[in-house]
Amino acid sequence: MYKKRLSSLLLFFNFVFIVLLFRLFYFQIIEGPSLSKSASIQRITDSNVEKPRGNIVDRNYIPFTNRSKKFSLVLKPLYLKENEENLLKICEVLELDFEEMKKDLTDKRGPILIECDEKAKETVLSLNIPGVSSISSLKRYDENSLARHVVGYLNKADRTGEVGIEKYYEDVLSYDQKNSVGVVTDAKRNPVEGLGYRMIRLEGNSKKLDVKLTLDYHIQKITEEVMERNGIKGAVVIEDVVSGDIVAMASKPDFDQNNVKDYLDSADNELFNRAVASYNLGSIFKIIVSALMFEQNIDTDHYFYCPGYIYVGNKMFKCSSYGNGGHGEVDYKKAFALSCNSYFIDMGLKIGYRNLVETAQRFGLGEVTGIKDQGIHESSGNLPDPYRYYSGGDIANISIGQGEIMATPIQVANVVATVANGGIRNKVNIVDSIIDENGNKVRDLRNKDGERIISKDISDAIKSMMEEVTIAGTGTRASLEKYGGAAGKTGSAETSRSDIVHAWFAGYFPKNNPKYSMAVFVENGQNGGRVAAPIFAEIAEQIMEKGW
Repeated sequence: MYKKRLSSLLLFFNFVFIVLLFRLFYFQIIEGPSLSKSASIQRITDSNVEKPRGNIVDRNYIPFTNRSKKFSLVLKPLYLKENEENLLKICEVLELDFEEMKKDLTDKRGPILIECDEKAKETVLSLNIPGVSSISSLKRYDENSLARHVVGYLNKADRTGEVGIEKYYEDVLSYDQKNSVGVVTDAKRNPVEGLGYRMIRLEGNSKKLDVKLTLDYHIQKITEEVMERNGIKGAVVIEDVVSGDIVAMASKPDFDQNNVKDYLDSADNELFNRAVASYNLGSIFKIIVSALMFEQNIDTDHYFYCPGYIYVGNKMFKCSSYGNGGHGEVDYKKAFALSCNSYFIDMGLKIGYRNLVETAQRFGLGEVTGIKDQGIHESSGNLPDPYRYYSGGDIANISIGQGEIMATPIQVANVVATVANGGIRNKVNIVDSIIDENGNKVRDLRNKDGERIISKDISDAIKSMMEEVTIAGTGTRASLEKYGGAAGKTGSAETSRSDIVHAWFAGYFPKNNPKYSMAVFVENGQNGGRVAAPIFAEIAEQIMEKGW
């Protein structure tokens, strides 16, 4: 009987032990993480550190964002609110209002974060004041940030994308992670002495993703530095002539992404992206006229006499050579190299208004390039209606890129790329893909499949004309002979104001095996050959030297 009772008792204790083990396993292993998290939430009063965000990177995974550290001092009320002497020392270094800080420390139980520069941080920490520590995080933008009009900026209130890639890909770049500095509190939310402050990271359901651009960080840097060094107000766009990838897009002047409000009423329009804005085109349009001239085989083997002007009806249109008595006898190549308006107006009259407008459309003028669908708002430029009534004067104006014709620097870069690559009009890209933290492609965002719009023979003929511009024409300042040569076309575009003339140079390099096209636009630069061409040369030389 005794043995039977002992056996039953042992069986009962074994059962209880097994149940307890199971419950311990359940709470520790299965429910442990969530219970721990819940407990932490109940016991920790925290102050949020800026929410992390995915990067915007170049084609080689070099980041345009989060490139440098920023520092914050963590002030802990538990240690500081009763020690005014220490608080005063901190306020003196950080140039803070003592009474306001004293009130904050009294009112708040959680830690107070104060952003400061590294020097101020080190100075405060050197005072060895109890209750003061520091944390570092990544600064979204700094004073050396590039491609600001492309990247865009964040809304200061909620740190969401406001403009550019930051806005368009907000759902991609924003992810569920919260970083904060917390203090352990009791049931009444009073700090518990001895348990200290800690960094808390709460992971959400989504993972960090980055946006990969087609821009090249190094080429973008060269472009911006050259523009700043020369005080350029305008834009530069550089395109890979084969792929249609935009490897640099710069608009100057630009702005401080951390203080956008300072530019809202600025007369210099720093927030305005000139690379995708419409401007009078000028003689760059002669590239398109030349394509039609070859397609229709119009008088390409004859000479034309330029006295410095040409009459259309009873209206005189002056050539750039007017003050020097004209260009004299010119063939198509010399007329293009010297940018002879008389020759091209005569050619335009033979080609016809509708043909000129429709061919411009074929080259992509009058419509967006495609980067609008990748997050960069762009103008479509302007072309006149090919079916409306037109006069001889209208034909004269359009033949030399004046009148109603307007284009963006990115459109011009793509026109030149079309000629340089043998006649294929590219689908332009500025965004490549969405990638994960390891650089693996999650989603392809590229526009693909260009289309042939002119024959290779015609593109070769235009290229020979563009080469002559840099050898013996208006663009000799962009010759690049030391680096394999370049080819291009100058433009000096009149506007509705007689005192404002925009300067253009659009070309490609190297000459024999083109890699990049480049459009340089200088607002009110007056003369493309003297002002825009040297900028093209300076940028292209550095790219060639570095082998990019």
